[in-house]
Amino acid sequence: MSAQGGHQKFSPEKFDADMEKFVTEQAKLTQQEADKFFPLFREMHKKQRAVYHKIRQATRQQPADDKACETTLKECDKLNIELRQIEQSYHQKMMKAVPAKKVYDAIMAENNFHRRMMRGGFQAPNGFNGFQGWQNPFGQQRGRRR
Repeated sequence: MSAQGGHQKFSPEKFDADMEKFVTEQAKLTQQEADKFFPLFREMHKKQRAVYHKIRQATRQQPADDKACETTLKECDKLNIELRQIEQSYHQKMMKAVPAKKVYDAIMAENNFHRRMMRGGFQAPNGFNGFQGWQNPFGQQRGRRR
């Protein structure tokens, strides 16, 4: 808990550990399967984060005119295709490491985990309860507009 308003500080490490535990349980991964799956999973997300960063950079400022908007849209389209290609490549690698059903179940579990965390309806083993009451860096609480 932080001193400001009694809100728990977000920990990316705890978030990742909780997500991996949830995915492992939901996808029924054995320890051996998890040991093969998660390094690929983390590597995929690292590459995707780099592309998401490029998208944020491209859309950080409103383009000045129609031509600049077109250029930005084309760049974002290209980057979104790159995201799908990364995903497709890593899905193939994951399916070589563990059965396709477990890869599918793990992907669905990750999506479910993120939805639950954003709603604040998931109580992680370490006591972190989603983003309920979380103070974002822009001064707004999730779900409220000023």
